Amino acid sequence: MTLAMTFDERYRAIDARDARFDGQFVTAVRSTGIYCRPSCPARTPKPGNVTFYPTSAAAHEAGYRACKRCLPEAAPGSPDWNVRGDVAARAMRLIADGVVEREGVAGLASRLGYSGRHLSRLLTSELGAGPLALARAHRAHTARLLLVGTDLPVTDVAFSAGFASVRQFNDTIREIFAMTPGELRVRRRGPAAAGVDLALPLREPFDAAGLFEWMRVRAIPGMEEADGSSFARTLRLPGGAAWFRLRLDGRRLRLQARVQHPGDLAALVTRVRRLFDLDADPQAVDAALAAHPELAPHVAAVPGIRLPGAADPHEMLIRAMIGQQISVAAARTHLTRLVDALGERTELGGQTRVLFPTMATLAERGHEVLRGPAARIRAITGAAAALASGAVRLTPADDGAEQRAALLALPGIGPWTADYVRMRVTGDPDVLLPGDVALRAGAAVAGVPADPLGLVAWGARTAPWRSYLSMHLWRLAAAASPTAAARATPDPTLPKETAHV
Repeated sequence: MTLAMTFDERYRAIDARDARFDGQFVTAVRSTGIYCRPSCPARTPKPGNVTFYPTSAAAHEAGYRACKRCLPEAAPGSPDWNVRGDVAARAMRLIADGVVEREGVAGLASRLGYSGRHLSRLLTSELGAGPLALARAHRAHTARLLLVGTDLPVTDVAFSAGFASVRQFNDTIREIFAMTPGELRVRRRGPAAAGVDLALPLREPFDAAGLFEWMRVRAIPGMEEADGSSFARTLRLPGGAAWFRLRLDGRRLRLQARVQHPGDLAALVTRVRRLFDLDADPQAVDAALAAHPELAPHVAAVPGIRLPGAADPHEMLIRAMIGQQISVAAARTHLTRLVDALGERTELGGQTRVLFPTMATLAERGHEVLRGPAARIRAITGAAAALASGAVRLTPADDGAEQRAALLALPGIGPWTADYVRMRVTGDPDVLLPGDVALRAGAAVAGVPADPLGLVAWGARTAPWRSYLSMHLWRLAAAASPTAAARATPDPTLPKETAHV
């Protein structure tokens, strides 16, 4: 993880102009007063003139402005915020989701269990900037993305990026980039697309085919659409409904979006990045997994495998519970019926679109639509009620152990579901599901122990990347026997809620 890198390691990275580290730290140069991404093509500064910062916000706070040549704000985000589970990382995930704009520093601190003052001290000590500065830097990043990637009017860009006023927006852009918004827009390469159509930065290699296929087989008709090179869906954001389509355009990913509330656009971009794991460090993951002979050929065959996230944490829990002990296709049938009957219809972009049912609606009317054992239906509607009331909170920034404990306390949720949800919702890179039948089938194909205890023991050597190990094993199971991999036959020695991918 990059925050543990030494000065010399970082300096070697910038001297080599190594793009793998873009977004993971910035280089501030005292003699010029600017900060750059590691791959900046400018002449490497002398070590005595260099200070490394973990975030651009820290560089802003220290009085530096962004380099006009390499535009460090255009780099992918740091993988540290997904790999780490400490307070700083959890705070960064919430800041990226727009919590400071919606709830202020007090709301952010409350979600993390700290006072605002203590959280500010902690983040300043750890990251070089407090929550307000970190949120401001994130707004600037979103604004730059919109200015160079869309034809939105400057006023719309300001409010879509989360700024409270156009004046605040103008002042921030001038301070950070030493350019006006208009000057920054002029620097874009080529014409902008109509509406919101953005190129999303990522680190290569990128297993786009695997991700789009994962989404395709799980897509809920009416709410989601997917094929081999694109994925689209509706979702509910704090300000209202939103729709997006992510598509592969050559080697780039482009995001087309519609939101009911302009201020939700930044949160939508963040959620799409998490859903497709775009801030991962695939070279680090691949190198660690390929170090094991059993995995090396499979990593070589599928470089840059990603861990699918969750567009909506509450929805993810319900989908996981409905999918317990049945096939992916059967779960899709049940979910399609549920969305068709209880989903909310909304007008967006000139079309009627369908949203996943609210937790309150599921709690009240889920029993009318859900099929299966009565205890299973009660468990699903009970979980929905707990989420709707706030008795259980489920967010990407949860402490992993606390989230797991809260889910296990709900009737009908066992270790498989709790861990699978943690893997998908928090993006925890180090989750292994030894009770999953398909995953164990993949382990047998790979030539690693396929029994639960043996898989756990062998899998420990791939920490902290066991979630990515799981993705490879699921992929191997599906390739070896697609029907068997999707059947999810329960293991009689394990709790009955296990074994659905």
